[in-house]
Amino acid sequence: MAAVKKRKTKKTGWFLFWLFFFTGVTFLFIMNMGRIKDTLKETNILGRLTQGAESESEPPSPEQRIQDMVLPVLTDNGASATETPREDTPPAAKVEPKPADTEKKTVERSVYLMKLDSAGTIVWTKVKRVLPASDSPLQDTLSSLIKGPSTEEEKQGLISLIPVNSKIQSATVRGNTAYISFNEDFLFNTYGTEGYAGQRRQIVLTATEFTNVKDVQILIDGKRIDYLGEAVWIGSPVSRAML
Repeated sequence: MAAVKKRKTKKTGWFLFWLFFFTGVTFLFIMNMGRIKDTLKETNILGRLTQGAESESEPPSPEQRIQDMVLPVLTDNGASATETPREDTPPAAKVEPKPADTEKKTVERSVYLMKLDSAGTIVWTKVKRVLPASDSPLQDTLSSLIKGPSTEEEKQGLISLIPVNSKIQSATVRGNTAYISFNEDFLFNTYGTEGYAGQRRQIVLTATEFTNVKDVQILIDGKRIDYLGEAVWIGSPVSRAML
């Protein structure tokens, strides 16, 4: 019994010893925690331990090593980061944008108007007009004619004998003949026979200003008729000599 009590007393002593030991260590750790943190920051021991762990990680595979050797890293401009520019390579040419063509091409055309002189005589006058260049110069010129005189031309006493509501439906040239089709309003002239003769003269003189036009065939709605009014012939192509 005495031996048993002795062993229990001995175990109890060791237990109390380790209890006081760990209690004291914990107390000292808590009391010096601030100093321990400062020491860890200064020595960077945690970073060294982490770096050491990373260096012991699995090494890259042979395939990855080959890929790193073959495929160079590209920079933003598409060139290899390991390449150095050759001295004999010329610099890339700078491409300048072409300025927009803001000016429209124009061309000067002649149209014929008329005026009465002081003696009451009809005087035919060639007038210059600036028109946009196009693929249908004859039709554009005749369309400008049938619009009548401008404000400035009216101040000069110029008038037109072509009926106000006249419109050109088409204007084509075959051989040396211009075929010009008008709407039905072209048939109604309030100035009578002299008015019909005058409107025919304006059309023929203006169209034959083009060097490839020798005579003019006037059509109504694309069809040929014989007369304007009762006596002005348009049943065949009309030249300047026939006016």
